[in-house]
Amino acid sequence: MTKATTPAAKAAEAFQRLHERAPEGIWSAPGRVNLIGEHTDYNDGFVLPFALPHRIAVAASARTDGVLTVSTTGDDGGVQTAAPAVVTELAPGTVKGWPAYPSGVAWALREQGIAVTGGADLVIAGDVPAGAGLSSSHALECAVALALLGLADVDAELPDIARWVQRSENDFVGAPTGILDQTASLSCVEAHALFYDVRSGKSEQVAFDAAASGLEVLVIDTRASHSHVDGGYGARRAGCERAAEILGVPALRDVDVAELDQTLVRLPEELRPLVRHVVTENDRVLRTVELLRAGRLADVGPLLSGSHASLRDDYRVSCLELDVAVDSAMEAGALGARMTGGGFGGSAIALVPVDRHAEVERAVLAGFASRSLTRPRLFTAVPSAGAGRDR
Repeated sequence: MTKATTPAAKAAEAFQRLHERAPEGIWSAPGRVNLIGEHTDYNDGFVLPFALPHRIAVAASARTDGVLTVSTTGDDGGVQTAAPAVVTELAPGTVKGWPAYPSGVAWALREQGIAVTGGADLVIAGDVPAGAGLSSSHALECAVALALLGLADVDAELPDIARWVQRSENDFVGAPTGILDQTASLSCVEAHALFYDVRSGKSEQVAFDAAASGLEVLVIDTRASHSHVDGGYGARRAGCERAAEILGVPALRDVDVAELDQTLVRLPEELRPLVRHVVTENDRVLRTVELLRAGRLADVGPLLSGSHASLRDDYRVSCLELDVAVDSAMEAGALGARMTGGGFGGSAIALVPVDRHAEVERAVLAGFASRSLTRPRLFTAVPSAGAGRDR
């Protein structure tokens, strides 16, 4: 990617055109792939994401009149500008559509007592595929948070920023998401996956160099758009909370996988699959981390496939496109494959030997074409750097 085409460069150029001055700074945050550990974060469990090279950049300058302006640039260079908002008047329900994401961050920071009420001009550009389950919304929110904090000259700890971004998503946007995506976007580092214990906040950067093992992580963007604002995600989260309450534990993280069978019989039939997925998924994360620490990357394939089966059959968040992606990749020689992200659409990932890349890609495209599904977008994911200031 040349400098002229980076999200940071696009944001800077658009800011100059719109505001006839250079921005005070540019901040960016990446999308993410979750290698394994799905729907475990809001159950106090374990996750294992890594950052993508795809980023959302925010060019920003402070104002003094209390107004927040937000514009976003498209792939064609066109600019869409939201209606200006007064920072002190922001409240849940006052902003709809895409502007709710940056506005919600300003509201959350204001609620924390951070000096953002003077307002700001924000111009956004990015290349994280939207609606692909790769956390484009959280990349946007994290970049906006860093920009507003930077303009306010406030240094904050990354776990605090992640919680503020989560609050903006939960309480302002209205999406009941967990803490995984924000933490990944802010805290991942190049060539590593982030092993994160949601309950304790402890993290470990686990070396993840697929190429050194002759492997790659192939992302299959199914083009089946998903949304966390709809009821499916929230219903499952509520079911997990209800199950934990019935079992008398703080969260499903506290259910021992060795005692799963006798635990399930204490629950209503409709809650058992949810609990089974969360408990076994946490176990799969722990086993994957052990394999990565031992340098046995190829051996995590069956755990990835087991995760998909659990998400499909127990958590019921897969869809035709995701299943076709996973099944086609496996039939063509992938070592393991699974949907990634919240589900109901979005992307799948496949752990693929480099010398099988072309065959796997052909098989996936053929699988989609044979079912008259929209052609998916495929690319290799390389663990990349987390959020920060570009200039």
